[in-house]
Amino acid sequence: MNLNAKAVEAMDIKLNGQVALVTGASSGIGAGVAEALAAAGAAVVVNYHSQAEPAQALVHRITDAGGRAIAAGADVGDEGEVERVFAQALDAFGRLDILVANSGLQRDAAFADMTLQQWNEVLQTNLTGQFLCARAAVRQFRRQGVCEGLSRAAGKIIHMSSVHEVIPWAGHVNYAASKGGVNLLMRSLAQEVAAERIRVNAIAPGAIATAINSEVVDDPQRREELLKLIPYGRVGEVEDVARAALWLASDASDYVVGTTLFIDGGMCLYPAFRDNG
Repeated sequence: MNLNAKAVEAMDIKLNGQVALVTGASSGIGAGVAEALAAAGAAVVVNYHSQAEPAQALVHRITDAGGRAIAAGADVGDEGEVERVFAQALDAFGRLDILVANSGLQRDAAFADMTLQQWNEVLQTNLTGQFLCARAAVRQFRRQGVCEGLSRAAGKIIHMSSVHEVIPWAGHVNYAASKGGVNLLMRSLAQEVAAERIRVNAIAPGAIATAINSEVVDDPQRREELLKLIPYGRVGEVEDVARAALWLASDASDYVVGTTLFIDGGMCLYPAFRDNG
């Protein structure tokens, strides 16, 4: 039994009969979330942009374990491609109950050197992409309504944000701006659709050990510097985020609406002030 399956068993969360779409799920946090949802019984649409092979490998892992999954390529920043991937999900599984809007990227540069292309590319994926996916999900949830016995909600949307929705990040202005935008996108959408029993929340990971930051995590000196920013004293694992997503996708969190769940080991506690600054 893999770690995600153990987490599902320990939490006793079941998503049987539900269908989840996870964007940016070919690796890292997205892959971990997709696998956790599948282990809880959900059919999963594994979205990817350019990494078809790892997405297909994840689908095989899920199906080999007795689950249901398909891979679906799409650029979440493209309106037509988003509509197509949602249509694929409905063709394959007939409904949609959970959206995890996870796709994101970085194009780092000092502010004065940042190009308009770097700015636009990050905002297009990280913010516009989340808007397009959430809009498509809301439309589908409205068509379905609440299905008694399946979930208490008509649908669940989980936006993947970052601690940098609240922590400024010099040299990453485009990324921080996109995640700050995700915060108010999520909260405003939650306010608008909560009466329809559509639950919208977000997860804000801190430092999580994935391939994208392996150069920092695997270097002892750089890891030591990173740990100074984490009061809890360890770097997060993908499973930490996956368990949070699983909870938010389930009826166990049915009264949680418009909330950002920070999975950061205390990074947002301004650790530099532990000794009075």
